[in-house]
Amino acid sequence: MTIPAQFEAKAMEQKWYAYWMKNNYFHSKPDHRTPYTIVIPPPNVTGVLHMGHMLNNTIQDVLIRCARLKGFNACWVPGTDHASIATEAKVVDKLKSEGINKNDLSREEFLKHAWDWTDKYGGVILEQLKQLGCSCDWDRTKFTMDPDMSASVIRSFVDLYNKGYIYRGYRMVNWDPEAKTTLSDEEVIYEEQQGKLYFLKYKIEGSEDFLTIATTRPETIFGDTAICINPNDERFSHLKGKKAIVPICGRVIPIIEDEYVDMEFGTGCLKVTPAHDVNDRVLGEKHNLEIVDIFNEDATLNSFGLHYQGKDRFVVREEIAKELETSGALAKTETHTNKVGTSERTKAVIEPRLSDQWFLKMEELVKPAIKSVLETEEIKLYPKKFDNTYRHWLENIRDWNISRQLWWGQQIPAYYYGDGKEDFVVAESIEEALTLAQQKTGNSQLSTADLTQDADALDTWFSSWLWPMAVFGGIMDPESPDFKYYYPTNDLVTGPDILFFWVARMIIAGYEYTGQKPFSNVYLTGLVRDKHRRKMSKSLGNSPDPLDLIDKFGADGVRVGLLLSASAGNDIMFDEELCLQGKSFSNKIWNAFRLIKGWEVSDSIAQPESSKAAIQWYEAKLQQTLHEIEDHFEKYRISDALMAIYKLVWDDFCSWFLEMIKPAYQQPIDRATFNKAIEMLESNLKLLHPFMPFLTEEIWQHIAERTPEEALIVSTWPELKMFDSNLISDFETAIEVISGIRTIRKEKNIPFKDAIDMSVINNEKVSTYFDPVIIKLGNVSDYDYVAEKINGALSFRVKSNEYFIPVTGAINVEEEIAKLTEELNYTKGFLKSVQAKLSNEKFVNGAPEKVLEIERKKEADALAKIATIEQSLAGLK
Repeated sequence: MTIPAQFEAKAMEQKWYAYWMKNNYFHSKPDHRTPYTIVIPPPNVTGVLHMGHMLNNTIQDVLIRCARLKGFNACWVPGTDHASIATEAKVVDKLKSEGINKNDLSREEFLKHAWDWTDKYGGVILEQLKQLGCSCDWDRTKFTMDPDMSASVIRSFVDLYNKGYIYRGYRMVNWDPEAKTTLSDEEVIYEEQQGKLYFLKYKIEGSEDFLTIATTRPETIFGDTAICINPNDERFSHLKGKKAIVPICGRVIPIIEDEYVDMEFGTGCLKVTPAHDVNDRVLGEKHNLEIVDIFNEDATLNSFGLHYQGKDRFVVREEIAKELETSGALAKTETHTNKVGTSERTKAVIEPRLSDQWFLKMEELVKPAIKSVLETEEIKLYPKKFDNTYRHWLENIRDWNISRQLWWGQQIPAYYYGDGKEDFVVAESIEEALTLAQQKTGNSQLSTADLTQDADALDTWFSSWLWPMAVFGGIMDPESPDFKYYYPTNDLVTGPDILFFWVARMIIAGYEYTGQKPFSNVYLTGLVRDKHRRKMSKSLGNSPDPLDLIDKFGADGVRVGLLLSASAGNDIMFDEELCLQGKSFSNKIWNAFRLIKGWEVSDSIAQPESSKAAIQWYEAKLQQTLHEIEDHFEKYRISDALMAIYKLVWDDFCSWFLEMIKPAYQQPIDRATFNKAIEMLESNLKLLHPFMPFLTEEIWQHIAERTPEEALIVSTWPELKMFDSNLISDFETAIEVISGIRTIRKEKNIPFKDAIDMSVINNEKVSTYFDPVIIKLGNVSDYDYVAEKINGALSFRVKSNEYFIPVTGAINVEEEIAKLTEELNYTKGFLKSVQAKLSNEKFVNGAPEKVLEIERKKEADALAKIATIEQSLAGLK
């Protein structure tokens, strides 16, 4: 098989991925082996590959390929999430571009458009993952809206409802006016924004007096139903029991008292708008206040907004401020910074809104999830610092709002049969619902035509929290062979930004439905940022297209570039130079392989002692690195594991081992050494394969003709063995000796082709095992051990041992004397200037002690250097 001069990444990637797919290496089915299971964090079906996906899925592929090599039955389940809000928004936009309004469609008509869109664009990201080399079991690909997955979600809802955990309630919720749906607390991002504080005058009924109230949202005055003062605030004691008039709308509202009011904030009194603030809602219930909702679902004002009806809330804010100023009701404005809730999906500013929604009680459900991570450590988070974040969220958790005002998603299985709020039943199908409704009402004449299913869909996270169980059929059939074999899964790799949304909830669901953890370890990656520490985003233009990077640097190069800087939980400062480093590493390995395969092999020549020593050292070094790698993997230090392999291959194998065994120019290599070189190369390829699958498979298949059963992807991980650490430390000494020889050659311009003699005083009794290597790599013709120092020789020390290279024949003595004399004169001049400073009393008395220390060190160094040069000159004359 001809070996190309260059590693052509793109052609090799396509070739080997097709080969792996053809031979079904990624597919797993239950057998006698121990399973190793990963479920992919399902990317949004709307999505395309970005840098976060690249990092996350590369790590998963490393883990799954490593497990496969170690003999586990490796199963990596891929899939996508239906992403209710994001997908519905994209479909609505597409329909708009075609002149179609969603509100003019029936639910069934809209869902047909949504499925058409999903069928067209939904598989893009999974196909992109293949270009990265991801070895997912594509036969097991799941989508959270697959019929069996949806059935699992519905069964879960019904089960939790029947257990008393799910209820319907009229509560203040987070409303996204762009997506026109509620959000859970975790889907609201609070951002500091600079705005204004408006000081408004409310006239007291029946007098010319007025109250001044500070608000950040003057447009909400149309929903005011009371003014609240603190009963302990003497400034307002004269207003107790009186009423005020709301500016513009003229509504007369009571002045109530409550200690909730902060006397120090603003003016010390509060306007109460129960429909539009969660704390005002509490006050409203406590004081039996009227509730006036002033917003439409898109956050435009409704009829309560009078002449502002139909206008956007932020437009109204500016216009109403002008009207209030004109009428004299605006006392003043001040710049004010406060935290504003925004939608995690659409980025729209959230409106608090009272609404009938479905909620899941969390207080009892979270207890096993707290215990398993924070007490028993049955589940471990890597890095451990996220334990505190996890604890804070679970110990302060509120009931989960699981209903969404969307059509794309699993429709809530609640069926209404009457006009009352409680006139409903919950069931997995309309047929079961009918039976329950007939039993509940005692009316056997009810038919399915009398039932209306709740129009809302379930929160996407309520679907995906079942992911590790549902992908194996565990909700619908807990006795499923796949579920019993693959569950619990082993490792979860995801970002810390969904620790609440998804990770914690999967743990909660796992214990609720199986009594078992859903996974053992959670590896939390950092965010990928640019080299200026900015979060990557399209708007900043600092996020490269991952597929462009793969085209430019090869998939292996990109994987290495990302992983070298990807320590768990720490953000990655991404720079394309990292990918270039990965590509350079690929070329280094390829060229090393070409070098070995380019040697002529002889069966008749004996193995040199230097090669024997090199092989024994490299076998020990390989084992030392293997132990190190295993420790890194155990602690989920994937970046450190790769760096250990990188150093082993680049420094130890390519830079030292190959140099030690390399035959002389145009000379053959002995068979024993060549075979060992191939064996060591193959071990390297096994270690590298999880990180660089394409390059390693290409070289593996070039080394020898292989059957499909002998492919690298299904070979065996190197076996851990004991190793001689003394060999490694002795070779470190040999490296220092070789470096000393090379330094003298460089400094004295002694060409490597010129052999030199060497003597050594071995004071430390260091092993002489690597002397043949020193002789070969230093081109030493004669290597003696002597009892005393050789005068006039060039020397260097390694530990307490002194090495000597005779001057005769090694250098041009006259040139060396001239060079050393020049250096001596310069150093003496330098010393003179330093000593002049130190003899100056004014300088010594005025200079800081640290400056004096530096000058004294300069003096000592110069004196030592002069002594060394003079000694060298004496030996040459």
